[in-house]
This record gives sequence, C-alpha cells and structure tokens, in this order.
Amino acid sequence: MKRKGFKFQLIDWYIIKQFLGTFVFITVLMIAITVVFDINEKIEQFLKPEVTVSEIAFDYYANFIPYFIGLFSPLFSFITVIWFTSRLADRSEFIAMLSSGMSFNRLMLPYLLSATVIASGNFILSAYVIPKANVTRIAFQNKYIKNKEVQSGRNIQLEVEPGIFAYFDLYSAPSSMGYRFSLDHFEDKQLVSRLIANSIKYDSLNHWTIIDYIIRDFDGMRENITTGTRRDTVLTFVPSDFLISDVDCETMTSPELYRHIVRQKQRGIGNIQTFEIEYHLRYATIMSFYILTIIGLSLSSRKIKGGMGLNIGIGIGLSFAYVLFSKVSSSFAISGLVSPMVAVWIPNVLYAFITVYVYRRAPR
Repeated sequence: MKRKGFKFQLIDWYIIKQFLGTFVFITVLMIAITVVFDINEKIEQFLKPEVTVSEIAFDYYANFIPYFIGLFSPLFSFITVIWFTSRLADRSEFIAMLSSGMSFNRLMLPYLLSATVIASGNFILSAYVIPKANVTRIAFQNKYIKNKEVQSGRNIQLEVEPGIFAYFDLYSAPSSMGYRFSLDHFEDKQLVSRLIANSIKYDSLNHWTIIDYIIRDFDGMRENITTGTRRDTVLTFVPSDFLISDVDCETMTSPELYRHIVRQKQRGIGNIQTFEIEYHLRYATIMSFYILTIIGLSLSSRKIKGGMGLNIGIGIGLSFAYVLFSKVSSSFAISGLVSPMVAVWIPNVLYAFITVYVYRRAPR
C-alpha cells in the first residue's frame, strides 16, 4: 500500500494564518501595555533635562521592544495557541475537523509549522540582532536610569597565557588603576619569574603601564632582582575580562558568547555562569516553543463548560509557572548546584512530562 505524503490543505493555511496573526496581535498588545507601565515607572528619569525625546524613543524603546519580544515570545506563543484554539473549540470547529476524519496528530502539523516559524525568527533575533540592540539600550540605562557597570574588583586572578598568571588585589575602573599587582611566570610547574608592582594603569587595548615594580628572576638557586619606577608593557587581557556585569552577556551574539566562555575558562576566571546560562538558554528556548504549543493545543482543543476564560486562565497560570521555574533553576546554576546547561533545560524536561500527560488526554 502506497503511503500518502503530507499535502497542505485549506485548513492548514487557515490554522497557520490564525496562529501567526493572533501571535502578532498578542505581541503588539503586550508591548503596548508593557511600554505604558515602563514609562510610568521611569517617568522621573525621562523628565530629566539632559534626557532627550529622541534618546528615549530610539536609544531605549527602539531597542527595548526587540529585547522584550525575544524574552517573552515563547509565552506569547503559548497564550496565542490557548486563545485562538479555544475559540475554534468553542465554535465546535474542532469537532468538525476531527469528525471529517482528520486525526489529532495531523491537525497538530500546522501548529508545529507555525511554532517553527516563530522559533526560528526568535532564535535569529536573540542570537544575532538583539545583542547589538542591547548595547545601546544598556548604555542608555547605565547613563540615565541605573548604572549597573562594575566599577571595581578585588582579589582578581587570571591566566594571561599558558603558565603566566596575573593577580590584582584591587582594580578601579574609573581611574583605570590596579593596585598590589603581581605577574607570575611558571615553566614545568616551577616559578621562573615574578613581577610585583604597587600599581598598574590600563592605557589602551592590551597596553599597560607598571608603576614601582620589582622583578625577581629565578635560575635554580640563583635569583636576579630588577627594580624600576615605570615600565610600559603589553598584556593580553583588558579590564572587561574580569570586571563582569550581569548584563554583559546580553550584549554578545551567540558566537561571541561561546568564544568568551571558552576564553574565560582557559584563563581560570570564575563567575561566568550567567554567560553560560544565556548561551544555553537561547537554544533551550527553541524547544520551549514546541512544548508550550503542544500543551496549549491539547488543553484548549476540548470544548469545556468554563469556555475560553477557563482555558486562558489555565494557560496564563502555566506561563507564569514556567517563568518562575526557569528563574529558580537558573539560580541553581549561579550557586553552583548544577551546571548551567542542566539548569536551563530543567524547565523543558519537566514541562515535557506535562506535555505527554495533556497530549494523551486531548480529544481524538
């Protein structure tokens, strides 16, 4: 018996049109509501004389809106499915589709195709477009709303190159000065040279000036000491390698994030969990679109006594539970209890079990 291939039907285009159209409508509606609340929250900062309307419109909100869309698109997609599928079920259109011989699995295909379109667009935005927009948005926030830039650091240690380790007791970004600096050079696990300086100043890309230093070179049992008051040198690191803000990861594209994580691990710099979470989250979000779409379809395809209101209430409740659980699981990674990749995928794994349960209870 020859197996029939998948062919687009009028009902497929109808569902895709309903899905994508409702998604755009809900996204625009949520953006409008969020912008109104955001303006109300930040009105005092926006009314400062030094803040111009063009900066608010183009530097902040023109870049805030893509960030907001990328952050909440899976939930908007979920609410979309709940909304328009409940309408179809309430008008008994689902009963007609299933009665015509179309299986529930076949009916799911246009939903998954629509989810693929949205997930693909969201990934491109999150991985390549939004990080560039976040640079301008975060700069505006740091300048006019709340400065989240890390201005100083203590007890900083990093591997400059294989076998070469740098240490700062204190580094201050406003003055570009590091204090009680040391640079140790090891060969075959033996210390061959050590530089100690009262201070060191960052001038430009990889260019540093060492002030009031002592260099001790070791050759077996012999030691050669060199002193000086000022020495220009090139070191293959910059302050941004160790002065890390929580929002820095949002300004990097996915390839930049990957290179940054690898580089920081090679240098032995800790506190990169936030970067790893952001990197893995961009890929885990793709799966969340499919999981939430199947849950939404399975929940809302049955005509129930409570009508659309009950389905929408359940959908919103599951949406907030998903966000809350994502925040909790991410905190596990930051505290070191689990790896960032595991923490990011925990909500999807849990909701996958919920997906199987509601899918089996969906009308056939």
